Amino acid sequence: MTRIAIVMGSGKDRPTMQKAAETLDGFDVGWDMRVLSAHKTPDDALEFAVTAADTYSVIIAGAGKAAHLAGILAAKTTLPVIGVPLSASLDGMDALLATVQMPTGIPVATVAIDGATNAALLAVSILALNDESLDARLKQYRKDLRRQTLDG
Repeated sequence: MTRIAIVMGSGKDRPTMQKAAETLDGFDVGWDMRVLSAHKTPDDALEFAVTAADTYSVIIAGAGKAAHLAGILAAKTTLPVIGVPLSASLDGMDALLATVQMPTGIPVATVAIDGATNAALLAVSILALNDESLDARLKQYRKDLRRQTLDG
């Protein structure tokens, strides 16, 4: 079974990152969630990144303030890493800039501030490239989204 790793820099980030888990549940995509800090548990974060490909297909990493978690994970894995900048301070602008400003060669896809739902949808899109059933569910989600938007 394909699994997505959802990691966050602090347990305080769980309410926002739970939205990614709920979205993945809606697509029947498995996930695991854990707290890893680029600054407070760097050895654990690096160990996780090095071994992540054994278990996961995509990593979603949410962090606020300096927000280096997605970048440190991306530096040690070739899995797609999706960064979720969190609004822990400065309305999340500090986290957004820290997440999006990765050096050439170590990409991190970045979604909106507190955009855990979109991070999950991007992860589903990546997985759907090689999964026709998941692709069909994603297309249906988009049709439903269109209908909800037009119906108000």
